[in-house]
Amino acid sequence: MLTGLDIEGTTLLHRTSARLKLIVLFAVAAGLFAVSNVWLLVAFAIIAAGLYASTGIGLREAFRRVRFVLFTVLLVALANYLFHSLSDALAVLFRLGTLVLLAAAVTATTTVSAFMDEIAVLLRPLERLGLLRAADVSLAVGLVLRFAPEILARYGDIREAHRARGLRARPLGVLVPLVILTLKDADTIAMAIDARGFRRQ
Repeated sequence: MLTGLDIEGTTLLHRTSARLKLIVLFAVAAGLFAVSNVWLLVAFAIIAAGLYASTGIGLREAFRRVRFVLFTVLLVALANYLFHSLSDALAVLFRLGTLVLLAAAVTATTTVSAFMDEIAVLLRPLERLGLLRAADVSLAVGLVLRFAPEILARYGDIREAHRARGLRARPLGVLVPLVILTLKDADTIAMAIDARGFRRQ
């Protein structure tokens, strides 16, 4: 089984508290949408790429982690170019690209348990109002972060299995077994959680 998305290291980002990183990430996200100057957004994107690279992650692994999201960002930027203008498309591209790289840097330098602790603290006011259980929500987020690499690896294994049999890796032929296996894993995890009494409701 794969490890989580975080990688070991002693960089400044690794030593920074999860709470501060999340606060800064949210603040930067809000600030980026107030910026419309393309060259300024390019500068932010370069800084974000530098921060991501400073985590110690290899170039190939760094690209593998963000390629699907960046491809989606590229499609959104292309749509803006077709329906609006080139400057709008570039602004969207570098704005969202910066957010993706910053989020990847935070994820790579923050453990799943740290994410769960901070989410539980953040949701405690709602728990006091009886709207939810903070521990349940933080557990759900932790499971998503923990098993996202596992699902991506399984997707790759299914594609390789198709190629080994000389079959073309059609999207439906890959996604159907992936969904079935993921749902089976979800049932197993849910039973394990309930057996250990992690959820009271």
